[in-house]
Amino acid sequence: MKRFRIICIIGAALLLILLTSTEASAQSACMDSLINRAGRFENWRVYELEESGIIGGNIKTIYKLSEGDTLRGQEPCPVREEDVLSPCNIMANVVGVIKGSNSVFPEARGDGYCARLSVIMEKVRVMGFIDMEVLVQGTILSGYFNEPIKDTKSAYTKMDCGIPYTGRPSAVRYDYKAEVGNPIVRSTGFSPRKEIGGKDYPYIAVYLQHREEDDKGNVTATRVGTAYRIFSDNVSEWVNGETLEIRYGDISSEEDFMPEMGLKNGDIVYYCKNSKGKIVPIKEKGWAEADQTPTHIIIWISSSSGEAFFGGLGNTLWMDNFQLIN
Repeated sequence: MKRFRIICIIGAALLLILLTSTEASAQSACMDSLINRAGRFENWRVYELEESGIIGGNIKTIYKLSEGDTLRGQEPCPVREEDVLSPCNIMANVVGVIKGSNSVFPEARGDGYCARLSVIMEKVRVMGFIDMEVLVQGTILSGYFNEPIKDTKSAYTKMDCGIPYTGRPSAVRYDYKAEVGNPIVRSTGFSPRKEIGGKDYPYIAVYLQHREEDDKGNVTATRVGTAYRIFSDNVSEWVNGETLEIRYGDISSEEDFMPEMGLKNGDIVYYCKNSKGKIVPIKEKGWAEADQTPTHIIIWISSSSGEAFFGGLGNTLWMDNFQLIN
């Protein structure tokens, strides 16, 4: 009888492991499907934002990677759980002044759409006589923007970067074309526009992380997988099905390693919402073992590789059929 009980316990433990593994695989497949569906860029929801009268009272058209009828008003566009990719097309409410910004656009391609990401200058005229210019990068990320945006300080704290993910894809695949290499400009709206010099280029980054949160709500991560591609050439015709490998473990000693692939990408710091509902920085503390299971995926597609309010004005990256490859 005792032996029978031991066998039953072992069997139950093995069944639990199998069910847990099956559930994790199903969750990963579901997230793959959501990312790949969003990455076709066929579904856009139109939000007609009524800007404040003090800045002209215009209707600003904002596009979201979502589904639903056209919205109009002064409230943030609702976010669905299925909306796993977010363009940086946002509404701001700064001390009661409502303003919209849109730098990622749907563009017709064949019988459907692609995404056009551009570095643009948003212009604001206050009371008819105060002119402000803010440089905005066209960016799509996996995660969410915390609307309404209340100020322009610490731009990355307005983002919840990354979504839960436990898969181990081998690559990402996409179609693209690009107009790149424009001179870098800085413009925050609160200081004069400045020509910085040098050239700016779009990029794609995919970071698989294993995140942990301590009892104080601090979030740390180890880097499980990395894919990075900078677009340094003008490409006027579509390149279809380019594949970018996701590499696992510590890649810092590999021959083609670039600093942008590392645990610190210049002045860019990724933030997320912790279990307490607070936006905190994600502190990458090292490279994970190559066989580590990730907990989150950051996908970052941008028309500029600079920090916020910097960029090559006019840079444009067209993206279509973005998908994870297993």
